[in-house]
Amino acid sequence: MELSNRLKAVADLVSPGTVVCDVGCDHGYVPIYLVQNQICAKVIAMDVNAGPLERAREHIRAFALEEYIETRRSDGVEALEWGEADCLILAGMGGRLVMRILAEGREKVQAMREVILQPQSDIGQVRAFLRRSGFGISQENMVYEDGKYYPMIRAEWKASVPVCMDGETTESVRQQAYDRYGPKLLQKRHKILYQYLLWEQERETAIGRRILTQAGNGSAANDRRLAELSRSAQVRDFALSCFDQK
Repeated sequence: MELSNRLKAVADLVSPGTVVCDVGCDHGYVPIYLVQNQICAKVIAMDVNAGPLERAREHIRAFALEEYIETRRSDGVEALEWGEADCLILAGMGGRLVMRILAEGREKVQAMREVILQPQSDIGQVRAFLRRSGFGISQENMVYEDGKYYPMIRAEWKASVPVCMDGETTESVRQQAYDRYGPKLLQKRHKILYQYLLWEQERETAIGRRILTQAGNGSAANDRRLAELSRSAQVRDFALSCFDQK
């Protein structure tokens, strides 16, 4: 089974030997890949919708992996028993849905060894949610595919949170940068994150210039937007400073 760069990066975060529960399994490609490559001996593939789950079953049957991959229809981890899996994958869904599934299945999730997350939105809010919920980010990756940036996270219950750098920047800005861009990505000076930071910087600078030159500049709405861009730049400057360290 060949995976896209995004899904391959998600699968590569899974610790070998774990029993995986893939919620929102869609076509079942990640479960098939994990079993075929002997990363996992058992995977529980779940989806809330009958259509995607049936497609997953068809693919699993095509690869003759029914013995190793079980399919269940489930809203989040509702159909999963406590202690039945020790790795949870939530990939390709919105950040708010990711947080809802983690919150509603809190006791089951906390009993697991790790969670692998690839939110399609609200990534900063997801990282903040993990931190407030007692999860530490143990590993991160980021890929660029089809014109989009995809960050992904492996988090563990009660894991330690890494420190990017020492300096005079306020703790508030430091924490905002960790949540927004990822502590492990900053620590590793990840090249795709650096590419993303420069892209974001160019984009927000252009937005600021348009606001300053458009008719009606000086309105309360424009002033608020410029203030938001200024705060955003401060957090991004901290992130970029991590790449300057030797």
